[in-house]
Amino acid sequence: MSLRVGMVAGEPSGDLLASRVMQGIARQAAGSRCEGIGGPAMQEQGFEMWRPMHALTVFGYADAIGRLPSLLNTYFSVKRRWLRQVPDVFVGVDAPDFNLRLEHQLKQAGVPTVHFVGPSIWAWRYERIHKIRAAVSHMLVLFPFEEAIYQKEGVPVTYVGHPLAEVIPMQPDRLAARARLGLAPDVRVLALMPGSRASEIRLLAPRFLEAAQRLLGQDPTLQILVPMVNASRRREFQALLQRHPVANLRILDQAELSRPIAWDAMEAADAVLVASGTATLEAALFKRPMVISYVLSPAMRRLMQWKSGQSGPSLPWVGLPNVLLNDFAVPELLQDAATPEALAAATWTALTDITGAQTLVQRFTALHRSLWRDTPTLAAQAIIGEAMHGAR
Repeated sequence: MSLRVGMVAGEPSGDLLASRVMQGIARQAAGSRCEGIGGPAMQEQGFEMWRPMHALTVFGYADAIGRLPSLLNTYFSVKRRWLRQVPDVFVGVDAPDFNLRLEHQLKQAGVPTVHFVGPSIWAWRYERIHKIRAAVSHMLVLFPFEEAIYQKEGVPVTYVGHPLAEVIPMQPDRLAARARLGLAPDVRVLALMPGSRASEIRLLAPRFLEAAQRLLGQDPTLQILVPMVNASRRREFQALLQRHPVANLRILDQAELSRPIAWDAMEAADAVLVASGTATLEAALFKRPMVISYVLSPAMRRLMQWKSGQSGPSLPWVGLPNVLLNDFAVPELLQDAATPEALAAATWTALTDITGAQTLVQRFTALHRSLWRDTPTLAAQAIIGEAMHGAR
């Protein structure tokens, strides 16, 4: 059996997820063809790319508004093409604003639709579940607790695990990572990760750098690693570094690393000071103590409150490790609480509390095991099943 699979992934994380799903489909339905919007990892698996994923990549609401004509053109183009030549199944990977609209149209036309990566309705805008139910034939979710949410709401769902849990080692090798980066085995190391968006660099990096200055006052030999996602973020960070100079700081570029730029930094580190996001989960899978922080501009806070109808998230935590452990396992310093003094104090504890670090290793190892599944196989089974049974 071979399938024609429509797919849309809108950013690098989605490209990697989709490429793993394609591997699973190829093993179970040889000769299947995947087509649509994606990136280089999908192309390596034989993806027929109609448009590149950067056609959908936006950084915040302002960027989305500015690129609205291009986004609409992309949306109507692929929708018309799939309505003319109906695929056996459609798989939308993350990018919910784009994919849920497209999935709704395709499902109404009789196309089974699968959405991979559930929107964070457990934190913001739970009412989106009604849109999801109307648009999606089957949800594939990354986290175990999400399965019960969709089951309760009558949305077919499969927990497929988080692909990062497969590729990040259960037992990280700090000494090997330090050797790769040319660091002494006995030096104290901090991974400083202020985010991948321009707004995050602008709002978080000065606080992180001032915190690092204070930490160097306590340990002048502290080594600080700062992975940067691309050249633009590096330029923005370096401009701030000139205003907030920090000794012993090394910026890491992808060219220096054989894996994602942040992984060697986290594996080599004693602790991580990190912007809230997927990087917090990566740090947990590397079993590292961390301090999570985030700062929104007043305008962005108002916009999010208006769009969501909430003054804040529905859960007491924002960091994924804390959400998954249902506890403040690691500190979160957000908004006005994210002062350089508070960040430095919490990070110093993360760097020096040996007993606390050992406890986190145990908790994060259990978390890692809970997230490990054969994601490509489980996802492919659900997708092929929907293709065989048709749209519901």
